Amino acid sequence: MNGERSAPGQPKDLLARPWHDLRISVMDRCNFRCPYCMPQSVFHDDFAFLEPAQRLDFATIERIARVSARLGVSKLRLTGGEPLLRPQLDTLVARLVALSGIDDVALTTNGVLLDRHLDALYHAGLSRLTVSLDSLDPGVFSRLSGGRDALDTVLSAIDKAASRGFPGGIKINTVVQRGINEQDILPLVSRFRHTGITLRFIEFMDVGTRNHWSESAVVPSATLLERIGAVYPLEPLEPLYRGEVAQRYRLADGSGEIGFISSVTAPFCGDCSRARLSSEGQIYTCLFAKTGTDLRPALADSDDAALETLLRRIWRGRADRYSEIRNPDPQRASGERIEMYYIGG
Repeated sequence: MNGERSAPGQPKDLLARPWHDLRISVMDRCNFRCPYCMPQSVFHDDFAFLEPAQRLDFATIERIARVSARLGVSKLRLTGGEPLLRPQLDTLVARLVALSGIDDVALTTNGVLLDRHLDALYHAGLSRLTVSLDSLDPGVFSRLSGGRDALDTVLSAIDKAASRGFPGGIKINTVVQRGINEQDILPLVSRFRHTGITLRFIEFMDVGTRNHWSESAVVPSATLLERIGAVYPLEPLEPLYRGEVAQRYRLADGSGEIGFISSVTAPFCGDCSRARLSSEGQIYTCLFAKTGTDLRPALADSDDAALETLLRRIWRGRADRYSEIRNPDPQRASGERIEMYYIGG
């Protein structure tokens, strides 16, 4: 297994975890209304999203990423909301790719706007691309996207991206919910075999407070593994690095790779190396965090010393391990977690 790069003086948190990954939300808005993330009943036409001036500009995002790289961060992922709603995103990608110490810049998108931006992102140096896709059935897709009938558009963009190719590859993320889209698992495997695209099946998680999560809606990864393996024999793969969240398998006939992200049934907090930056400058050290830290006071100083000191202190004080201590009882679990659309997945 390959190790992660270590930086001189790299901070470790209270559980001895280093910081390698920064997920950067560039946009709090989205053009989908997925029920488990941004349900239409809450995020309606009158919902008060951030104004453009409230979001971090590209120079500030670049600055935060540059300082984070000094502390050991080598991977950046651009998220949302829907990041491709942010104008000229390819220019930010190019600036982040050029940073010393950054080895990988990735993007997660719902794919609706991908076709029109694909070439610009590729030429800007984007390393990896992940598309969220929960169903191949038009009716289920529409239900899970909040009534957006865009399946053909997304699939066409994925095919175009595959033909273009990205250095770090292309992934499909599928959140699996019992009784809603679990029947799509085998069709997804069939559709993306022989394409070079990696499928990742994600257990339905209690992110935020809007998705009415229940443990009964979780389809365990072990169940999915058994169902897929009965049709397409699978062989386990070794992790590529410490902190890799997906358990990886190859199809035995060599036609593809599948990953399972099992935050509910097999938590991986012990190796978590990620922090998340919201689009207006709050940093969070866990996907399930209740509060973040505002970086803007430190950003007001033109010298990077204050920002570096703050980021180092935040990481050193981190003790998050929510998935390991998750309380499945919705009456007892706290309802104050940050929403996923705000900091990305």
